[in-house]
Amino acid sequence: MTESRIKRLATTLMDATTDKDPLVQEQIYNALCHLGESEPEEILNSCDEYLRQHDKLAYPHRVIILKAMETVVKNNIALLDKSTAKVVIFLASNEMTKSKEVIRDWQQAASDVLVAVGQRFINKVMEEVLTKFQPGILPHYFVMQTFANLSVSNVFGMVPFLNSILGTMLPMLGMAKQDHMKSVFCYALQHFSESIQEYLANLDKAPDPTVRKDTFSNEIFSAYEVLFNSWLQHREAKLRLAVVEAMGPMSYLLPSEKLEEQLPKLIPGILALYKKHTEAFYISKSLCQILEASVNIGSRSLDVQLDSLLGTLHPQICAPADPAVPLTVKNHTEVLRCFTVLACSFPDRVLAFLLPKLESSNERTRVGTLLIMRQIINSAPSQMEIKKPFILSSMKLPLQDSNNKVKRAVVQVISAMAHHGYLEQPGGEAMMEFLVRQCALPSDAQPKKQPPDADDLTSDSVQSISVNTLFLLSTTVDRMNNVLWPYLLEFVTPVQFTNALTPLCKSLMSLAVKKQEEGENASLIRYDLNANLPSPYALTTRLLVVSSQPYVGDCRGAAALRLLNVLHYSVHPALEQLWSKRVPLLVEHIEENTEKSLSQKEWEEKLLLFLQETLAAVADNTWICHFVTEMCRQLNSYNGFPLEKNFLYKCIGTTLGACASKDLVQKQLQELLETARYHEEAEREGLASCFGICAINHLEETLAKLEDFVRSDVFKKSVGLFSIFKDRSDNEVEKIKSTLILCYGYVAVSAPKELVLSRIEADILKNIFQYFNTKVLGIKVETKDLTLKLCLIRSICMISQAIYNGAKCGDFVFSRKAELVAQMVEFIKAEPPEAMRTPVRQRAMITCTYLVVLEPHLSDPDRTELIDTCLAGVLALPPPEPAKEREENGGDASHKEVLYGDTLSALKDLLKSLLQRNLTPHGLQDMFAHLGPWIKSNKEHERQRAVEVSAALLEFYLSKLNVSTVIPFYNLGVLIALFSPRCSDSLASVRQDAVDCVYCLLYIQLCYEGFARDHRDEMVEGLKALKKGLEEPDFTVLFRTCNNIAMVIGKRVPPDQLMSLLLAMFEGLADPDKNCSRAATVMINSLLKERGAVLQEKVPDIMSIIHSKLEEVDEEHIRKAAQQTVYILASQHKSVVVSSLLGSPLPFDSHTCAMWRSLATEPTLASRILEQLLEKVNSDVPYKESKSFPLLGSAAERVATPLPLAATCALYEIMSAPESGPAVLGLYPPLFVTLLLRLSCTVGVQLPKNLQSRERRRSSSSSGGGGGGSGNHGPASRSLQPCSCAVETLKVMLVRGGSEEVARAVGSAGGWELMASAERHHDGIAVLAGAMARHAGPRLPLIVKNLIPTLNSVFDSQRITTTAFFAEGAGGEGLAGVRL
Repeated sequence: MTESRIKRLATTLMDATTDKDPLVQEQIYNALCHLGESEPEEILNSCDEYLRQHDKLAYPHRVIILKAMETVVKNNIALLDKSTAKVVIFLASNEMTKSKEVIRDWQQAASDVLVAVGQRFINKVMEEVLTKFQPGILPHYFVMQTFANLSVSNVFGMVPFLNSILGTMLPMLGMAKQDHMKSVFCYALQHFSESIQEYLANLDKAPDPTVRKDTFSNEIFSAYEVLFNSWLQHREAKLRLAVVEAMGPMSYLLPSEKLEEQLPKLIPGILALYKKHTEAFYISKSLCQILEASVNIGSRSLDVQLDSLLGTLHPQICAPADPAVPLTVKNHTEVLRCFTVLACSFPDRVLAFLLPKLESSNERTRVGTLLIMRQIINSAPSQMEIKKPFILSSMKLPLQDSNNKVKRAVVQVISAMAHHGYLEQPGGEAMMEFLVRQCALPSDAQPKKQPPDADDLTSDSVQSISVNTLFLLSTTVDRMNNVLWPYLLEFVTPVQFTNALTPLCKSLMSLAVKKQEEGENASLIRYDLNANLPSPYALTTRLLVVSSQPYVGDCRGAAALRLLNVLHYSVHPALEQLWSKRVPLLVEHIEENTEKSLSQKEWEEKLLLFLQETLAAVADNTWICHFVTEMCRQLNSYNGFPLEKNFLYKCIGTTLGACASKDLVQKQLQELLETARYHEEAEREGLASCFGICAINHLEETLAKLEDFVRSDVFKKSVGLFSIFKDRSDNEVEKIKSTLILCYGYVAVSAPKELVLSRIEADILKNIFQYFNTKVLGIKVETKDLTLKLCLIRSICMISQAIYNGAKCGDFVFSRKAELVAQMVEFIKAEPPEAMRTPVRQRAMITCTYLVVLEPHLSDPDRTELIDTCLAGVLALPPPEPAKEREENGGDASHKEVLYGDTLSALKDLLKSLLQRNLTPHGLQDMFAHLGPWIKSNKEHERQRAVEVSAALLEFYLSKLNVSTVIPFYNLGVLIALFSPRCSDSLASVRQDAVDCVYCLLYIQLCYEGFARDHRDEMVEGLKALKKGLEEPDFTVLFRTCNNIAMVIGKRVPPDQLMSLLLAMFEGLADPDKNCSRAATVMINSLLKERGAVLQEKVPDIMSIIHSKLEEVDEEHIRKAAQQTVYILASQHKSVVVSSLLGSPLPFDSHTCAMWRSLATEPTLASRILEQLLEKVNSDVPYKESKSFPLLGSAAERVATPLPLAATCALYEIMSAPESGPAVLGLYPPLFVTLLLRLSCTVGVQLPKNLQSRERRRSSSSSGGGGGGSGNHGPASRSLQPCSCAVETLKVMLVRGGSEEVARAVGSAGGWELMASAERHHDGIAVLAGAMARHAGPRLPLIVKNLIPTLNSVFDSQRITTTAFFAEGAGGEGLAGVRL
């Protein structure tokens, strides 16, 4: 069942081979192979059956099945039984020979199956195939190919058949007319010959050990004659190559005498082919085999051929092999093998031919010759043994060659020489020096892109191969140990070998370890036997100094330190214990870091500490004196290596510090001052740091030497010498003075504080200023030299640090502090305001940072001057260049950017230092008094910097705050108001920093309330989340975020700060940045919504501020926001707002009118306010009577009372707003009645005296055409006369209450004018009543109901008006249905 299933599956798969998709075909092949792994015989039989049954299946599909069969046979050959093998052999044989034509893919696949089966069933295969190989009949192409492949794949099985095959085949050679048949015969002869050779080479394992070469010699020779004499002359190149390939293996089997006889014709014949064929590999391979066969028989005729052989083969090597064409590389290998064969037989003649070619002017000839030299040094060692001196001397010229390809070839020759003992000969050292020089080649920082056919190598690749070679020679070639050790040490100290230090140190390290293993620890370096070696002092200095830049030159620091550790005994016997503990830690530190992560300062400190400990461990003054002298001697070697030289100066300072001889210390210091290259910055730094370090142990000597030097002839001479060249003199002298000033700074900061503090003002500062201020004709002139200025600033900075770090800091009063701060302020002021070109500002501010913390305190004017100068010096600088310009200006722009960043950091540090002196709300307020104008600047870059600085200061304040008693943060409101509107600044960075400022301020407040500094408040933390919303410049998002920020502020600001916060916020309405003034309004309104309920007492003040801001800022958004503010206040404190507005001077100006109108926004509130105003109208008598001239007995004058008048005006303003409609409708009857009665009481009533003059001014300006609308900031242009006012208010009430028709009807009948007339008032009322009856009938019942009580009013005018209204109403149809 299982079998039939597998068979069915296999058949299905084979049916699918007709699919044209190559992927499908591959999957079928893989599936058949997979099935064959489990059931090989079943699958092979299925395939056989399928192919037999499908005789017409096209050959591409048959190929898939045959390939699967081959794989199954190969993988399961041991499992096949004979019967299956027979089936497979018969099928494959038939498939292979079915077509007489050559169909390569199909027949090759069938042949491969036969070869696979022949691995185990060779006799069965031969039995079948030999039936198709009959004498006298030209066989099928693939029969011969199968024989050939079988002979290689199963040597022992096939060789016994070869004699009879050759016997049958030889007569066929003459019958072969077609090139492809000739080629396959050549192919067969080649493989038969190789197979016979292998058989003869392994006779001990062969089934028939009696087989000899001469068994086949005659047949092979007969074939050779046909091939050489006939086929090799053929014009078809492929056939010629097939003949040549066969002749190489055949030459081994030719009878010796025949080969000897043929050589004079054979070798020239083969050499001639080089001219005919571009592809030389097969020719070279065959030639090498013929040469080997000739040498094996001891041929005498080779001698004659030698010159033509060398002349033909040499150019083959000189033509460079192309790695992209593998056959050219293989050809090189075969030609070099030919040279090996020839060199072993003719060493003198080969060398005589080669060595002169090393002097050729052609680079390829020189490179090719060197490659051959390497080959024969490696492959003919015994023949070359006595030629070593001759070969070494001939290498002199190549050692001087500058061509990189030649150099690389020389390095390869040196490597070969090292393995064969050449370098132990005289002249070997020159070879090693050459190798080290190549290791020291500078590596190109950016190797130029080489075109693919570039002839020249980069120096990088020469360096890299030399480094590898040196390391291999020192680690793997034992005979080189004595050649390289200690000789390589000679290359460690000369500066020209600096680039080779890493490989040198690694090689020396390896060699030294080997020497130690051999027991040569104490006598590791034998100075008695090696006079040229560098001294222990020189080696120690060199290795220590190069370690200061540990990642340069392929991480030389670790290699140098490891070597130093190995040499400890030779440096000084006392160092073993210390170095074995310390050096591994230093190496570990290098390896744990990278060039980017390593702190250079920290690393140098570690090395100097290591040097200090070394000097302490040696504890031998004579040794230390020799050591420091060597260090000083090496200084000049490092010209051009500023970083290393700087570190060497520090080493000298450290070593001088450990030196007990005061005389030597002074002598060396004097020498250093005399020989320093003052014009180099690194040198000035180095020398100054050397003096500083030396002063730790020799303060007196150091200070004395600095003073002596200025007085010395050397200094005077250098000043005098340079005065001949005036320009140069000034510059050079300034540089010397700069260095001396810097030396004093380093001495102050490094020397023991208990010794140096007393010398600072008396000696150090006195001398510094003596160098800095030059006198011309007795007048002090300040230098313009930038270096001198910067050195002075740094020196003062170091002096300040020295005092600050001094143990008695609190006791030390620095009397010159104010003078020094003033000097720094002058430097900052002198910098050009339009650009930052130098680090003067930055350095001066750093210096002030240290100075301000010293005693005594700065005076307030000095402190103010310092802060204002620094702020102006940094914040006002023009903005940095745009990115595009930065790219164009390259390094200079990025340098400026870094300098600006550093300067801003220095400013922040200085302000923090000043704030630290007064860490109180008052100190904070004082700081922001200076920063405030910058924060509100109308220049974006100034605001951005100011807010960034503010954020840093507030963060610092919070981090340093330590509240012991709960005290009020009295200026919280003012500060929050300064920053919170900036949360919607036009610059995103300002918005972000402003939120941080508010965040810090609220946490500072929480600390003052008694919370711990690490306490986290959920609401305040919410501010951080709001920052995201401030990234986008979308106004709606910005203002929503501002609103949220205000809500947080509103919940966290203590009640006592709320008013100051609001007052300060109102100031923000005038902000030059429109966004911020908008944000201020949003925040004010948000705060009032949140906390306005508690501000009842302050409402009048707030209303007054709103009014004044409306007068001050003429912006539409401010007006709208102010109206919103009034509305919010009124919704919380209706009465107070109404009273406050009623208290405004009459006539109301346009801003007061706008404020009144804002109360109409929301119907419920508007209704309540209208009711309140109605109460105000009725709460006081409408007028008071007074006699103008009481003595004359004149009639009494009626004067309007202010409150009802103001309330009437207010009603007018509210009802003139269209939004008031719903409220007016709701209060229609009481409004109508009250205003009607108010009108009746104002007929003939005068304005109070104080308002009459205003009314006259209004009238005159109005008649002059000066009337303005609500946009006018002066008084509104309506009449203030009580009666006119009442008429207008009633009129607007009717319009707003939906009774426009009434107002229009009264107007057209002249009713409004009649009402205002004392004589005709009742007529006007009658017109109004009639119009109401006609157009507002439904309103009348309630109006009547409200009017009835007035019939009993104390005011006769009101009784008259009511009666007139009723009389007209009763006569008209409107009141017919109303019972009076």
